[in-house]
Amino acid sequence: MGLRSDAKYWVALLRAPGVGPGLARKLLDHFGSAEAIFAGDRQRLQALGCKGEAVDWLREPQWALCQPDLDWAEQDGHHFITCHDLEWPERLHNVSGAPIALYALGDLDLIKLPQLAIVGSRNPTAAGKNAALDFGKHLSQQGIVVTSGMALGIDAAAHEGALQGGGLTIAVCGTGLDRVYPKRNHALAKQIAATGLLLSEFTIGTPVLAHNFPKRNRIISGLSLGTLVVEAAVRSGSLITARYASEQGREVFAMPGSIHNPLARGCHKLIRDGAKLVENAEHILEELAPHLGDAGRQLAAQVSVPAEELVMHDSPLMKHIEYAPVSADYLIEQTGLTAAEVSSMLVMLELEGAVIKTATGEYQRK
Repeated sequence: MGLRSDAKYWVALLRAPGVGPGLARKLLDHFGSAEAIFAGDRQRLQALGCKGEAVDWLREPQWALCQPDLDWAEQDGHHFITCHDLEWPERLHNVSGAPIALYALGDLDLIKLPQLAIVGSRNPTAAGKNAALDFGKHLSQQGIVVTSGMALGIDAAAHEGALQGGGLTIAVCGTGLDRVYPKRNHALAKQIAATGLLLSEFTIGTPVLAHNFPKRNRIISGLSLGTLVVEAAVRSGSLITARYASEQGREVFAMPGSIHNPLARGCHKLIRDGAKLVENAEHILEELAPHLGDAGRQLAAQVSVPAEELVMHDSPLMKHIEYAPVSADYLIEQTGLTAAEVSSMLVMLELEGAVIKTATGEYQRK
């Protein structure tokens, strides 16, 4: 799509000091177009809620500050869409405080497809990371776009899984799209831009600002039919996304975990508060089917992803290894085997995919 003829007025509105999404929409509703706002008289702008600095800007914008956004949007694969465009996602129209425009990089068609948000801890367990990867892969294979925030941990794993499953993934960023945050996800961002879609409401050049990340979460949930939380502490940004989803009338899903895992407590709280407990992609597709029409019901009937795909072993260790991590010393004590024997068996079980080693050096069932 080409850059709309009045794009500079939309960018100027985004850059207007003291004009957030709510006031911007009020101005658009009153004047009818972005361009007309800049022809409004001072008294009318003030009557609509604009303060001194905002009025000054809307009466006399600094157009040079808007040029980087326009230059960025004119590049191949780059898009700038507004809430007045046909390309605008329908689901965002009903989201309180939704942005008035989005910067996009990649396949813009993905924005209209059914989406599921997957979010969670930035420091997940190995099991949590694997679960996010599996959910992302299976859902992408079934035509569901996996939407997340490209943070480290669960977000990144969900995106990676979706890329493995077919490339259907959207990353909603908390900075301008001229930069990648976190930098460790630079290669991931490049992959998403190639086959998926990067989105941001923030103008070009917007740096890393802590208060922007909770704001972008309302877009993650708002674009999606539902939000799945995979591992989250009780005080977690992922629960902000879940709260937005609930307020927006979207489904909220949570993956249960061990009662000994502090990263499961946020999910358990969500489940106590009414979130749907899910163990596999089939559970999610069953819940989303009513929102997807006939195609959704066919998907739910076709896909079946077991909650656990364990290899059956004769190893004496397996009856002592549960889903909560245990140490090698514990296994030595329980089995009476030597340290060398336990170590050798654990290596084999890891290679066979029956157990995983956690970041703390302990072992748990996969």
